[in-house]
Amino acid sequence: MIKNYIKAARLRTLPLSVSGIIVGASLGNYDYHLSLGGLRMYFPVITSSVFWLAILTTIGFQVLSNFANDYGDGIKGTDDNREGEARMVSSGAITPKQMKMAMIVTGSITLVIALLLIYEAFGKDNFLFSTIFLGLGIASIVAAIKYTVGKSAYGYSGLGDIFVFVFFGLLAVVGTYFLYTKELNFTIFLPAFTVGLLSTAVLNLNNMRDRVNDAKSGKNTLVVKMGASVAKNYHYFLIFGSFLFAVVYVLLKYQSSFQFLFIIAYLPILKHVFFVYKNKEEALLDGELKKVALSTFLFSILFGLGQVL
Repeated sequence: MIKNYIKAARLRTLPLSVSGIIVGASLGNYDYHLSLGGLRMYFPVITSSVFWLAILTTIGFQVLSNFANDYGDGIKGTDDNREGEARMVSSGAITPKQMKMAMIVTGSITLVIALLLIYEAFGKDNFLFSTIFLGLGIASIVAAIKYTVGKSAYGYSGLGDIFVFVFFGLLAVVGTYFLYTKELNFTIFLPAFTVGLLSTAVLNLNNMRDRVNDAKSGKNTLVVKMGASVAKNYHYFLIFGSFLFAVVYVLLKYQSSFQFLFIIAYLPILKHVFFVYKNKEEALLDGELKKVALSTFLFSILFGLGQVL
């Protein structure tokens, strides 16, 4: 039974989910120590309790989202003929009641970790910031569930891309940066856009793979609404747009050529773009999901590292 829940958690999605945290923590840690007159630092990030609590919180939200997605699509019949890995509710490996309980437990544990994160970052003295981040945490839980659950599930009306861009990109990067610095600057939104666009590209790839089945099941993703040809052009926009925002950030904050280390992560992404361009059989796109997700994870590490070398 535990094996089935692990499958439903879809561990291959976790590196993508923490990419924004790594970028936000790396830049936040760097700017915080710089403001104190300290040396540029990177590796001390991994010794920070704020970093690990943020990672655990994000993983919790991702697992909750995956459970909710499995549950919502399962009870609506969307997963009955889907491509890719089997889903647990639609296959009968986990009952809808059991998955509901898993969602409640996961959401509760994640909220507790989020509260610990908020306390660690702001302490008892900054009530306003604590309240704002508590609200964001609750909004994240609601958004993770409502993606496919309920009659008004926004994943069924083409709004999933906005959710991914906002929560995986803007909230993950900018929010984590703020946990360290307690302030914002407009430049931090540039790498946030990059991570958000790359994360949205993963979702778009998933939706391109499932386009035919989603259309039959009434799941009107953005890909279903746009059609296969436009979805490919949209995918190119997401990929190349993400690269552009990263380059602009480096040019604005340029200190050394090491800041362009992130380009290494785009080499497999470029190969992926050619695959999508040539692709005629949407089911074959399944193997590309891992490539883009892991490339985004690699980008987050190289981008953060490049700022301090």
